[in-house]
Amino acid sequence: MNQWYKDWFNTEEYLNVYRHRNDDDAKRLVNLILSEIPLSGNARVLDLACGAGRHSILFAEKGYRVTAVDLSENLLTVAKKSADTAHVKADFVQCDLRYFSVSAKFDLAVNLFTSFGYFVEDRENFKVFDVSYEHLNPGGYFVLDFFNRNYLEENLIHETVEESSGETIVQRRSIVDNRVIKKITILKDGNEKQYHESVRMYGRDELIKAITGCGYEIKNLFGDFEGNIFDPDKSNRIIIIARK
Repeated sequence: MNQWYKDWFNTEEYLNVYRHRNDDDAKRLVNLILSEIPLSGNARVLDLACGAGRHSILFAEKGYRVTAVDLSENLLTVAKKSADTAHVKADFVQCDLRYFSVSAKFDLAVNLFTSFGYFVEDRENFKVFDVSYEHLNPGGYFVLDFFNRNYLEENLIHETVEESSGETIVQRRSIVDNRVIKKITILKDGNEKQYHESVRMYGRDELIKAITGCGYEIKNLFGDFEGNIFDPDKSNRIIIIARK
């Protein structure tokens, strides 16, 4: 269970379950980031836990030199195909982001759309902050996009059921031991498959303490992709912009 992400992200079912993640959300987030961070035309961008590459491709389309890192071979294959379709170049690297290390330095590092909190130990989760800091040029920026713990606790949807093309997807959510747990059951053609997710919940102060502990200076906090100021109780996201 502790390494649920290794199997789940490598399945075909993962992208199907999250097919509602559209490019509009990614575009709004990338536009928000670029409206807040001054980048030169040939800046280097590091996408840590890039998934299927939605954000990486958008950065590449704007002319930035992108390195995108993810553990999942399945998601990286999808990302590469999407980059080819978009006629952009990006360097996709399969690696556990905790151990990612290259000699290149970047102007912006990002960890977006709740690609964080998967590990049991806090020190393992916080390694993404260390890795990003080590790979940034002086004055470079780091952006974390994560769910807002307070909002999630008050608005958790305990069960959803989706039916499409003869397939039923049941998602059951709960909060246990400071983690949000999701159990996913997929029923199709009389067969049943089960997966789960387990993500550590962190509050604003915990995140800021960990990020500044690496040496970062917090520059801004937003509560959604539109750029509204973070509200501890009403914002559904916490988007932290920090500078080295």
